[in-house]
Amino acid sequence: MIRLIATLIAWIALAILHAALAAAAPLPQQSPDRTLGVGDCTNSLCHGSAQQWKESRVLQNEYLIWSRRDKHARAYSVLLGAPAQAIARKLGMTEAPQSAGQCLDCHAHNVPAARRGPKFVLADGVACETCHGPAQRWITSHVEPNATHAQNLANGMYATADDVQRARLCLSCHFGTADKFVDHRLIAAGHPRLSFELDTFSQIEPAHFRIDADWMERKGRWESTRSWAVGQALAATQLLRTLADSKRGHAGLFPELALFDCHACHHLMSDKRDFHLRTDVGPGRVRLNDSSLLMLRQIAARVDPSGATRFDAQLDRLRRAVAGGDDALAQARAMAGECDQVLARVVAHRQFTADDLRAMLDGLLEQGLSGQYSDYQGAEQATMAIQSLTDLMSRLGVVRAASVQPMMTRLLLSVADDETFRPQAFQATLRELRAAAHAGAKR
Repeated sequence: MIRLIATLIAWIALAILHAALAAAAPLPQQSPDRTLGVGDCTNSLCHGSAQQWKESRVLQNEYLIWSRRDKHARAYSVLLGAPAQAIARKLGMTEAPQSAGQCLDCHAHNVPAARRGPKFVLADGVACETCHGPAQRWITSHVEPNATHAQNLANGMYATADDVQRARLCLSCHFGTADKFVDHRLIAAGHPRLSFELDTFSQIEPAHFRIDADWMERKGRWESTRSWAVGQALAATQLLRTLADSKRGHAGLFPELALFDCHACHHLMSDKRDFHLRTDVGPGRVRLNDSSLLMLRQIAARVDPSGATRFDAQLDRLRRAVAGGDDALAQARAMAGECDQVLARVVAHRQFTADDLRAMLDGLLEQGLSGQYSDYQGAEQATMAIQSLTDLMSRLGVVRAASVQPMMTRLLLSVADDETFRPQAFQATLRELRAAAHAGAKR
């Protein structure tokens, strides 16, 4: 009976999630509303103040933070540089990158001319309305004395405070969609490999808001672990659905190689890497970039213990199918369904507890010590996850920051450059970190 109730709850949560995603507001670039331009936000009485307003509910110096410190403000100017011009030449593009939709769709707020207001400037790059939504309907109403966040959203403001909607938005460029995608040809021509983790990227983004009691009353609780979990679930699902998409998952004879582990192929022939622990595929085969799936299996173990075994079994079937089976696309679709269920559980889940944090950290470390992070991209994701968890655990007083900081610093340095990454050294640091985390734990 308990198992039946748990199953029913899971299906209800999944149905609610699917309904919410189906009814979700369009991404800002897809909104039918008009984009007014940065100029409508920069008045010193609005968001263009030279300093924070102490008595204001918002900082009011958001424009200066964005224009001076945020790399999004320079996204368009990147297209004018020599590397971008070289990529365009290698690809045989007929347009310069600063005027090519393929580039502008992520390096600017590239909406049709009919949806551009008089102050719209394409060269502003990834600007206010690229994330917060075209302001045509909310620019006036959002400053009214009794305006509520719910009313702003109803008027077209994008729900960046919602983890699922923020992940959808960020991943639309930092991974891609059915309409825009950094494929293997673009990477081979010189475009950086894309990597993303929602909580880490949210933390390093120059903050132009403060999370205080007023913010949480209006927008809900901010929890970094939940943000990490949501981001991993959506990233994994997007990768799997892209793999199964006949328009995106293949490039001629080959599958879309941007979805796979880069270093399975890109290393010196003399570098006889030891992948004996990755018994799921064996040597000589291209491996799917399963880094988000490795993170998600630890999340699943906490939010859906009864389904965790099923998740692991499906992951094993997917790996084997991709490595040499004839049902890889079917297994990718099935795995995406498992990810959807984990996401539904995360969305419906209570706040992650100290026990959850400990268990997920232990799971990530054990996973690495078993050899699952021999691929660079897995190690990269694991490092960001471990950093997020240990930071939160130290803030909550669950672990002493000083006990894990030296190993955490070495772990970050070990993934700073994919060409110098060494799985054995990474694994040794994980072992030291596990010992330090247990020694420094507060119970």
